[in-house]
Amino acid sequence: MTPSGTAPDVTPPDSTVLRTTTLSWLFPRRSALAAALLVPLLLVLIALAVMASSTGMSPAQTLSGLLGTGDPGSVMIVRDFRLPRVLVGLMVGAALGVSGCLTQTLAGNRLATPDLLGVNEGATAAVVASAAGSATGMVGGWWLGPLGAVAAAALVVLCAGGAGGRGYRVLVVGIGVSTFIGAVGDLVMSRQNDNTAGGVFLWAVGSLNGRDGGVGTPLLIALLFLLPLSLAAGHHLQLLRFDDDMAASLGVDLRRLRAAALALAVALAGIAVGVGGPIAFVALAAPVLAQRLSGATRVPVLGSALTGAALIVAADALGRVAAPVELPVGVVTSVLGGPFLLWVLFRSDRTTRKA
Repeated sequence: MTPSGTAPDVTPPDSTVLRTTTLSWLFPRRSALAAALLVPLLLVLIALAVMASSTGMSPAQTLSGLLGTGDPGSVMIVRDFRLPRVLVGLMVGAALGVSGCLTQTLAGNRLATPDLLGVNEGATAAVVASAAGSATGMVGGWWLGPLGAVAAAALVVLCAGGAGGRGYRVLVVGIGVSTFIGAVGDLVMSRQNDNTAGGVFLWAVGSLNGRDGGVGTPLLIALLFLLPLSLAAGHHLQLLRFDDDMAASLGVDLRRLRAAALALAVALAGIAVGVGGPIAFVALAAPVLAQRLSGATRVPVLGSALTGAALIVAADALGRVAAPVELPVGVVTSVLGGPFLLWVLFRSDRTTRKA
């Protein structure tokens, strides 16, 4: 109690309590402001990505093609190829951002990504197997990626003794399993012909080329189901800032919570990798940037989705105009992700020294 006899105010400084007659809700002001700023930024990036082209189309031609009033060639390029690709990239980025947010929160480490759960290697191994078993050397369906990712993550959890324990144990085991799966995949690829290797390589670096509604529709359905669950999981994961006994006293089953969050992270990352390939650094960078915007008291699930979507859309557009030939989105994120990783490491080192 305060000296005046009233209860102390325990409301977080970045939040406002909204009350009705029987209910109250803690409204996160800073997170809401960050989302309100990210949404128009994302819309601007989508518009620029639709206009970005190496074909020499002017903005006026692009707009007429989008509205359907231009020549048939412009309409086909914008509506059938460019716009679906941008929208698929947006959803892939959102899935990677949320997946990275969940794994970083579980591990308590900003460098933890779904890659360490074997997602990328498992998806790649499944695609390599489909191409190696094909007479034409063509990469199989997008759904092979999620299947391989889930199988690899299940192997990691099994070797780690379950998903309900502390997150770092699963991630450490994941490094070993991922390395092994990656080595087996490289061995299989080394014995394939040039056509098969070339078909897998473009997917393996991360590319949105040719992505359309055929993959966009199931991806959208998956996100409509998984994102609300991830938002609910992120709300409960805020209790991981306390020790296990404190969280348990608040009525939270930590083993089930960690297992559910890990399953959501694997499902989101597996779907994203299956559609766009193992695009690097987005799952690492999006949650870190979202955390800077929303503050340290929140698990920025929504912010990570918006930031991841913005990163993919911007990187894909940049890859189409930054070089004489189109650069896959995974190459662009890898080039930009290296300096970002160094920034994260140096910042963490400075923060540790100050502490």
